Amino acid sequence: MSSDSLPPLPQNRIVLGCGQVAVDFLATVASFPNPDDKIRSTSLKVQGGGNAGNASTCAARLGLNPRLISKVSNDSHGKGILEELEADGVDTSFFIVSEEGNSSFTYVIADSQTNTRTCIHTPGYPPLIPEELSQSSLLSALDGVNMVYFDGRHHETALVVAKEAARKNIPILVEAEREREGLDDLLDFATYAICSAKFPQAWTEAPSVPSALISMLLRLPKLKFVVVTLGEEGCIMLERSVNGGSDAEEMDVHCLLESLKLIKDDSKTIPTCISSVETKLSANGIGTITGRLFVGTAEKIPPSELVDTTGAGDAFIGAVLYGARTCVSIKDPLFPKDPN
Repeated sequence: MSSDSLPPLPQNRIVLGCGQVAVDFLATVASFPNPDDKIRSTSLKVQGGGNAGNASTCAARLGLNPRLISKVSNDSHGKGILEELEADGVDTSFFIVSEEGNSSFTYVIADSQTNTRTCIHTPGYPPLIPEELSQSSLLSALDGVNMVYFDGRHHETALVVAKEAARKNIPILVEAEREREGLDDLLDFATYAICSAKFPQAWTEAPSVPSALISMLLRLPKLKFVVVTLGEEGCIMLERSVNGGSDAEEMDVHCLLESLKLIKDDSKTIPTCISSVETKLSANGIGTITGRLFVGTAEKIPPSELVDTTGAGDAFIGAVLYGARTCVSIKDPLFPKDPN
């Protein structure tokens, strides 16, 4: 998408993230090794990582003013993390810096044969605890913020931030990558949720992704929309109707999804979005939600140009932060519409 097609930035561009930062040791290999193999990397990069760090960096590069609450140690990794975030325009003044322990780091093996990545993560220690974030720092971090984002880490501190954000009526975006301790409590405060491909069914025990999205909106009454990311298949979003839509036609969510997929133009290389009209969406044995279903396509990248998928989901969340803050309302989709 060209910069000319992006929606204009709002005057208030401040978003607050709370979650993980790390150093990534990104080794590219010709193919993933077998047990007990010794192989050489074809390239090695050392760069900032962590879900919240990556998403905040993306938001900053798109023109927002992100602040971030997290923790590092006063070691070489921690110093590098802070320097890289600050260079990209992320406000790190609300970080906790420990004089002992270690900062988070991740070994990432990028497989050139399958274009996949494998992550081996070492958490930071000691972990961030609520007592380290003073009430005055919390209020300063939230001052002027128009959205808060949580990646599910540092759950005890995140919950303190979420409660205060909710008290101030600040919209909350929660990333649901996988089931984690404390994530259910965060989701109770969520205005928006972005899920990995496997999370909705794992969390709801629903038989399919579309029925799981309905289940999530039924279980989380504050949730305005939920998105599930599907890698190269794009994403699916279910948006709750604001006014109820009592006169809307009822339709099985699976049938509606298949009808939207039939409209999708697979020949287009740029991302597009197809949406239903406001509909009563039903899932057998789960219930009914009135809203709209969206199918978003992913950009088609030639295999020769695809390096790896490290950070792709985090970049998606950064773009959603941008879209949610620049769209006049959720009726303006976060994805560009198919002109046809």
